[in-house]
Amino acid sequence: MAKIEPFEKYSGRYEDWFLRNEFAYLSEIEAVKKILPDGLGVEIGIGSGRFAIPLGINFGIDPSMKMLKTASQNKNLHLALAIAEKIPLAENTFDFALMVTTICFVDDVEKTFSEIKRILKNGGQVIIGFVDRESEIGKFYQAHKGESLFYNIAEFFSTDEVLRHLENAGFGDFQLVQTIFRPLSEIDSVEPVRDGYGEGSFVVVGAKKQ
Repeated sequence: MAKIEPFEKYSGRYEDWFLRNEFAYLSEIEAVKKILPDGLGVEIGIGSGRFAIPLGINFGIDPSMKMLKTASQNKNLHLALAIAEKIPLAENTFDFALMVTTICFVDDVEKTFSEIKRILKNGGQVIIGFVDRESEIGKFYQAHKGESLFYNIAEFFSTDEVLRHLENAGFGDFQLVQTIFRPLSEIDSVEPVRDGYGEGSFVVVGAKKQ
């Protein structure tokens, strides 16, 4: 069952996070841009469109009707109510698929990546942005899951686990960048984006369909 209850009930609080943590959000955007390819893209777990819109992505799916209602205010977005494990899009269609802070809410990671591979063209790329469980912020979220409206239902992953799941699904040629090197409360400007992982709390992995 899709983990949508908090997004249906508390969509306003979800949006508040981006307002309270503007520079962290902008840092995440910059990290995704480092890997995002050109071409026709789709966001899996598009939510309210916080990433798709500034990144120029016009297609998206999400299991939360409340979030899609917010996203639909942008008339350039083509949206579908769907889960990541069953994407209602044709195979071999997109040049890339983006997931940002979505992997921790899916029920079946392997099936999700298999579906993404199906809708990508040969050589197409998947881009996964997520909070690394082994990072400082990841450890904090993990330790305080029960106190969060959203993360209490989340399953966090380490970067190594994400890479392994992608490899198992038939992806390779990995690219990795990272950002968010300070606690959220201390971020008062856009954070740098560096190659690799292991230092930043927000990691972006790019991988090609093999």
